[in-house]
Amino acid sequence: MKILVTGGLGFIGSNFIRYLLSRNNDVEITNLDNLSIGSNPASLSGLEGEQRYRFIEGDVTDYGLVSKLVKDSQAVINIAAETHVDRSISNPNLFFTSNTMGTFVLLEAIRKNNTKAIYEQVSTDEVYGDIMEGSFEEDDRLKPSSPYAASKAAADMFVLAYYRTYGLKTMVTRCTNNFGPFQFPEKLVPKTIIRASMDLKTPIYGTGKQVRDWIYVLDHCEALRLILSKGEPGEIYNIAGGNEIENIKLVQTLLDTMGKPRELIEYVEDRPGHDVRYSLDCSKIQKKLGWKPSHPFAESIKETVNWYLKNESWWRPLADGRVLHPTPWKLKW
Repeated sequence: MKILVTGGLGFIGSNFIRYLLSRNNDVEITNLDNLSIGSNPASLSGLEGEQRYRFIEGDVTDYGLVSKLVKDSQAVINIAAETHVDRSISNPNLFFTSNTMGTFVLLEAIRKNNTKAIYEQVSTDEVYGDIMEGSFEEDDRLKPSSPYAASKAAADMFVLAYYRTYGLKTMVTRCTNNFGPFQFPEKLVPKTIIRASMDLKTPIYGTGKQVRDWIYVLDHCEALRLILSKGEPGEIYNIAGGNEIENIKLVQTLLDTMGKPRELIEYVEDRPGHDVRYSLDCSKIQKKLGWKPSHPFAESIKETVNWYLKNESWWRPLADGRVLHPTPWKLKW
């Protein structure tokens, strides 16, 4: 199968490409990435001689380039996105352009050049907003809180509309918080590990009582692969790790794993519109496609910590002032 992956030099994208190539001999992957913040060519080092993989530098908003690439693709996995909520608060226009307009351009290119292609939109649980009790199901109302979440929600609506209006083979996946190797250092898990390794204070927004569900990135990759092969067009699939934990407790777990004192934790001003709790009901993908996470949370945390400690050469060039600043949403990006 010939697959176009957008954003393949990012966290989820690079893990997904490695995952596919290691488990499927019959795939040919084209990786379209614009090398912006969050992209790192080092995440796919070692694939330079792989005949089943090629890299194209370019943007998902470039209709001419995207049209050429989708013509020869049997499937398109759209992972390209600006993802950091803090940066969306500082510069929402960038998120609308990349996340919403980029999705629209991909859909138009498929509609006009290759209607047989399968399209998988990699979205987020943040489109639902927060929930105090229970868990969101796929058909629940969307209530995004941040510019990032709003840009992804708008993109999801286009994906579903193009299925209904034009009959494209589109699907939407919404996943909880990912962690694992190759994650950009500004995110909570790698940021905590990196700062703690330097014996720097680890910032926690507000009270730290915000609850997130965490999933190891390879479990997410397996879900994406399964949806690609067995998912139904027009459907939405929630993906969750079943590991709900307060941010403060997650940071404490990381510090404990590293043997660092919890006194490194520093409470800082909360960011605007900070959602209290995310939670997804993923019984649909479990019952219909037979998926469930296979990586235990505690073991995956240890593996992730060890990876960052052993791969300083990967994250060091990326750990700039944004990573070291306690409240990055205040920065001018």
